[in-house]
Amino acid sequence: MEEHESGFELTQQQGTAWVIRMWWPTGPLTGGPQRIIIEPAEEATPRDVARGISTTVLRRLDLPAAMKLAEQAPELQRTMEGVGQKIDQAGLAAGRELARAGVSELYLSLLAATYKSMADMGAPAPIPWLSRLIGRRPETVKDHLKRARRDGYLTTIAGKAGGDLTDKAMAALNAFTESGDD
Repeated sequence: MEEHESGFELTQQQGTAWVIRMWWPTGPLTGGPQRIIIEPAEEATPRDVARGISTTVLRRLDLPAAMKLAEQAPELQRTMEGVGQKIDQAGLAAGRELARAGVSELYLSLLAATYKSMADMGAPAPIPWLSRLIGRRPETVKDHLKRARRDGYLTTIAGKAGGDLTDKAMAALNAFTESGDD
């Protein structure tokens, strides 16, 4: 669940091809979502996307499960706001480090940690979010994440966003934290 435009959004993944986002306004829950967006998943193959959204995808939309989660929205939303703010702060710190020192060890570690946090919380599109925070195009952020993996700051999980921070990344982050910088 994510705060979004004076409301909150729930996301469901349908197979590997589609991500379904459902939006409710903030306030008392009076029914189903007011907006549903279906878009290709990051890992979708061009072949699956070219086939379009099938009736099977629509039938598998789990509105009862989404409604059950939406009913818990006020307490979940407060928790998610706090997590989202911390992730935003980490992403902004990565952007500041990129502006200050370029694609440095610390920047790659901050980028990897922020990306991992986004993926761990189930963000449906971490790259565009990270791109906005850092102030770079999504393609650039993807290239930097590839470099973070290649240079040993972030592991790979086949077919999924995220990964684990390596000892190398943790050491850079610990040194940054101990120095008292932001």
